[in-house]
Amino acid sequence: MPGKTAFDERVAAHYEAWYETEEGRRADALEKRSLQRLLGRVRAARSVLEVGCGTGHFTRWLEEQELSAVGLDLSAAMLTEAKTANQIPFVQADAHRLPFADNVFDLTAFITTLEFLEAPREALAEASRVASRGLLLGVLNHWSVLAVRRRLAGLFRPSVYEEARFYSVGELRQLLHTAAAKARGGRDGEGWRIIWHTTLFPRWIPWEQAKLPWGGFIAMALLTSGRTEPVLSER
Repeated sequence: MPGKTAFDERVAAHYEAWYETEEGRRADALEKRSLQRLLGRVRAARSVLEVGCGTGHFTRWLEEQELSAVGLDLSAAMLTEAKTANQIPFVQADAHRLPFADNVFDLTAFITTLEFLEAPREALAEASRVASRGLLLGVLNHWSVLAVRRRLAGLFRPSVYEEARFYSVGELRQLLHTAAAKARGGRDGEGWRIIWHTTLFPRWIPWEQAKLPWGGFIAMALLTSGRTEPVLSER
């Protein structure tokens, strides 16, 4: 993951441990269900590049969804952890300069990665260039209770989230429109569509997934027109 944040050996060694906590298990399950719902809109997809894959936590899950997955990250320490867990291909490279030809993957995924990129528009344009069917995003929501908690926690102890930028639904939509237009000849809004929902609401809110802008985790996809499977309902 490019940027100032140091995803070094210290962070990499303990990164996966969070998913074993009660909070981590709950977040992981909800986030994966939300991303799986989006994947259902591109059932013909067979391959995916996960940009900013870290220790490969979601790369492994994407492989379990019957996708041929490749993980990419700038941090050698994170990739070392990723490579010890499985045989999925992992590549060390910059998200802003992907070392792949046009349309070589069906999908490109950014799962809790966009928050740490210095130039998100450039990275998304690159992602759109190498993906023929669209982009899959999982991003922490600026307007959520979760984001407030992460920012407050950073005031009292060191955290990788100190330098993270959280996004709103509207900001993500604009980033995707700009990136897709740049990668696909400047036709703003032509040839693609955006779908989204949120999850990871506070425990007192009864929904798991809803099209409301306050969930802690935004699941959003940019789908290339004419390359997606027909779906009758958003649910």
